[in-house]
Amino acid sequence: MQQGVEQGMQQGEAAALKKLISLKFGELPRWAEAHIQSAGVPELEVWLEAILTSDRLDSLLNRH
Repeated sequence: MQQGVEQGMQQGEAAALKKLISLKFGELPRWAEAHIQSAGVPELEVWLEAILTSDRLDSLLNRH
């Protein structure tokens, strides 16, 4: 059950991040989509906060 909750959180945060990236930077490249889908919840949370101050997509997704 916990794994299902974690997977649901990951999917929700990934979807939110992809939407924000599309709004800020335009169409989501395939490499970015793959990077987001393979990320865990903690990393997605960092990116969701960092998108507010990021100027470039590649620098956003390379933050850890």
